[in-house]
Amino acid sequence: MDEKPFLEFNITSLKDSTINEISKFHKSNFDVDKIVSNASSLKYTKEIKKLLIQEFETPSKEFIRLFTNQVYSGRLTENVTAQFSELVKKAVNQLISERVNDRLTSALTKETEQQAEENQEEEPESKIVTTEEELEGYRIVTAIVRRKVTTDRIAHRDTQSYFGILLDDNNRKPICRLHLNGGNKYIGLFDENKNETRELLESIDDIYNYEDQLLKTIDYYEK
Repeated sequence: MDEKPFLEFNITSLKDSTINEISKFHKSNFDVDKIVSNASSLKYTKEIKKLLIQEFETPSKEFIRLFTNQVYSGRLTENVTAQFSELVKKAVNQLISERVNDRLTSALTKETEQQAEENQEEEPESKIVTTEEELEGYRIVTAIVRRKVTTDRIAHRDTQSYFGILLDDNNRKPICRLHLNGGNKYIGLFDENKNETRELLESIDDIYNYEDQLLKTIDYYEK
């Protein structure tokens, strides 16, 4: 028997792909041959994903050379390797963020269209107006913190004074607050005691500068 399990999951935070695999053990779907074959595939897929995560977070020399050799024609000195180490890591993070943003934009567009169809009756006009800039900020924050938690756990609530981004749609778990409707734009970051510190934003993309603080806030709640 293999020492490494072919399937691991957190029962309090199941992903669609995991549910699909678990369903194969249901009495109506149970097939020993298929499960054995699939177990091998799952095991290697899991190990490959672990290696990719390691490479994305801390690129190895081999991983750096793989890309450097294709875009750089000079000699690979230690300085060049160190430079490309940061470039590769930055490119990977930007690519992941962009892909996540694209998927979130598509999902939010569908959600907006569905809500518009459901709310055809006239309702009292709300003083709260959620702007596209606030939604873009939400997408950026989601792209950052999804390294720690799944996207379905990241919620937003708009108020008259700020645009709040929460973990598990819980007011006691604020990830950050966006103050974008005044003269200056700010992001409100939280420490372990939920004390808010505002940082000036020159543009909405400046949120990426606070990646470490946002991930640390998630860690406070996931202890």
